[in-house]
Amino acid sequence: MTPPQSSSEHPLHTAPVVAQVDRSGFVESVHHGIVAATGADGGLELAIGPVDAPMFPRSSNKPVQALAMLRCGLDLPDHLLSLACASHNGEEFHREGVREILAGAGLTEDDLQNTPDRPIYPPERERWIAEGLAPSSIGQNCSGKHAGMLATCVVNGWDTATYRDPGHPLQVAMADTLADLAGEPIAATGIDGCGAPVMAISTAGLARAFGRLASASEDTPEGRIARAIRSHPDYLGGTDRDVTSLIRAVPGLIAKDGAEAVYAIGLADGRGIALKIADGNQRARTVVARAALECLGVTGDLSALDPDPILGHGDPVGTISPIGLDA
Repeated sequence: MTPPQSSSEHPLHTAPVVAQVDRSGFVESVHHGIVAATGADGGLELAIGPVDAPMFPRSSNKPVQALAMLRCGLDLPDHLLSLACASHNGEEFHREGVREILAGAGLTEDDLQNTPDRPIYPPERERWIAEGLAPSSIGQNCSGKHAGMLATCVVNGWDTATYRDPGHPLQVAMADTLADLAGEPIAATGIDGCGAPVMAISTAGLARAFGRLASASEDTPEGRIARAIRSHPDYLGGTDRDVTSLIRAVPGLIAKDGAEAVYAIGLADGRGIALKIADGNQRARTVVARAALECLGVTGDLSALDPDPILGHGDPVGTISPIGLDA
């Protein structure tokens, strides 16, 4: 594991303001962040903040981790491959898909090692609480990725009990694949919320990786990931998720949201976008993502990225707006 950094040396402290919150015509809050956009050649087209500094992409890494699974011999139909890339809602069809991946490898829910939780989709989470259902690994949003990792271990004859170990052949392959697509070495390794390793790359590297996924030919492993996400965005997120709606609305686009306000987007022409909101607040993530897409001239229905209004006594009295990302 990487030793901790002191606050004075961390690049997030130098990130500029990328969004502001207005209430009744008065600036109430600001959010700092980093935004990178790369071209089809991998070069930078947009750079706001320290885009070359490493950060944890969190679940935005998942499509690249799923690519590593394919490179290691995993073979899944598109809907289940999208689920292996997912931070899913935990709806019934998500849980059934996880069971299908596990059953295909001769495994069960007992083999999952991701942190038990209830589904993140509010109606389903509320139902579980009302019915007294305990948190479970299959209900947690990363269970598709963990099922895919386990199935990859079975294909290769690797130990399934230690699949979360950073030194496990699966995790080594995932680190190598991420470094390959990002075009840079892994800067740090930590433990993600689900218990699996999370690898740090730069915001620019994450954008580059998504551009490469989105522009790949469908007969390649990279292209299979992009096709699965485009054809089954409901398995990637689920009902009422902005990432699912955005993929459906913009032809050729792929995307993946991540914890601590990370967003990664790939376009069919090979351009990529990645952003990290410095304070981890998700409310600024979609606003900045929309502004970045508009800066690149992306057209189509971007309403999935519209911000929630700022309320006063239940009525809209303000908004969240991007700063420094003018198209």
